[in-house]
Amino acid sequence: MMSNKRLLVVDDEPDFGEFVRQVAQLLDYEVMVATNSRAFQQGYIDFQPNLIILDMVMPDMDGNEVLLWLLRQGYDAGLIITTGYSPDYAQEAKTLAEFNGLKKVSTLTKPVRLAELRTALTRNGVLEADRRQTF
Repeated sequence: MMSNKRLLVVDDEPDFGEFVRQVAQLLDYEVMVATNSRAFQQGYIDFQPNLIILDMVMPDMDGNEVLLWLLRQGYDAGLIITTGYSPDYAQEAKTLAEFNGLKKVSTLTKPVRLAELRTALTRNGVLEADRRQTF
């Protein structure tokens, strides 16, 4: 049985993916890391994540292209957008995601500090949503 906390990371920097994996696993996430868009797309189909960390700048595909692909797949869960470039780039992608109906979208600018990542994973995680619905 799959965990109800499945995180898919797409980032062309393997070190960043590994950093996220280690932090997320401590928060009880099952984690898959993809370093290119093709692996990400296949991973998305196989893994069925409920949280995605998306790097906006990758060699083989622009983050906005990945985002639009996700929306076409009907993805409607959590999204954390990361960039090592201008924070405006991540903010524009967040606006695009929210305009297209995604509710839980946040951004992180690299270098990402441990506390920032932990907060983003906790805030966007399944447990937080479940807690709000429990009376």
